[in-house]
Amino acid sequence: MSQLALYRKYRPETFEDVVGQEHIVKVLQASLASGKVSHAYLLTGSRGTGKTTVARLIAKALGTSANDIYEMDAASNRGIDDIRELRENVRTLPFDSKYKVYIIDEVHMLTKEAFNALLKTLEEPPAHVIFVLATTELEKVPDTIISRCQTFTFKKPSETLLATVVASTAKREGVTLEAGASELIALLGEGSFRDTLSILQKVLSQKENGSTITRTQVEELTGAPTMEFIKELLQALSDKSLANGLASIERASAQNADMRIVLKLVIVYLRYILLLRYAPEMKDIIRERVGETELQFLKELLKTKSDALSSKTLARLLDAYQAMRVAFIPEVPLELALIDILGQNGKA
Repeated sequence: MSQLALYRKYRPETFEDVVGQEHIVKVLQASLASGKVSHAYLLTGSRGTGKTTVARLIAKALGTSANDIYEMDAASNRGIDDIRELRENVRTLPFDSKYKVYIIDEVHMLTKEAFNALLKTLEEPPAHVIFVLATTELEKVPDTIISRCQTFTFKKPSETLLATVVASTAKREGVTLEAGASELIALLGEGSFRDTLSILQKVLSQKENGSTITRTQVEELTGAPTMEFIKELLQALSDKSLANGLASIERASAQNADMRIVLKLVIVYLRYILLLRYAPEMKDIIRERVGETELQFLKELLKTKSDALSSKTLARLLDAYQAMRVAFIPEVPLELALIDILGQNGKA
């Protein structure tokens, strides 16, 4: 299997290859095709959503050769001297293209002085220069810079889309993923194409071409929490057993399970239970995502008609998931949620 990183190996070569950012691609294709080129673009969004890839595609669509594309990481080159050097360079004409394209990644990392120097160039850029700025933290970019750019906001890809990308990439690498395996990898990627494909690469590096990878193997290779913990927590909710739920959290913690991933999986599977209850025709779609064994488990829980398996519970767990981001004891938000949900009527 190629040692080249998967996210580089399968990086989109054209705008048509870009997935999950159709709202951006459509506008860029139309404007570039009509010759309505902005002198500065600002691409913002969370990590791994395709900002740098689209920046390079903009340069490619403009017919800019490699000799006239300049990439700069503002995290490492953030001072005024770096921008002063850039300002000197933009004055020279392109080598063999109509435009020189400057891609500045993590632009929010520039110092205040560097931003002021860059602003002067953005106000009156040479006709042959195009800037493409990228950032994960738009709030740190001065309004004076933003106002002089055409801004595009990248969306986080859904886990369904990421799972599709994972399955298709694995297939191209000669490996099949069983139901639930691609979904778990997508969940672990947390909304980043790059991180998701990096996790997939870690899994594929342990397997030979032509093999099949199960969800259990993904759990083992990535250190993800096992379905045992997820089933225990769902069963505790169904049984209204607070003691069992808290004990399950303690066992997961003792095995160093990532509690955010544990809770996220509980939320995902509780959602599937509610979908089976209110939209049973989605059964086949859910089977494709979790496999027959897990589907049967969810259907058995559904038969209990427990009022703890409800939309109200789902909403409370979502609140707990948000609280986990700042909790210095990761287990506490989930424990508090279970106490709120089961505390009054839960079994001791």
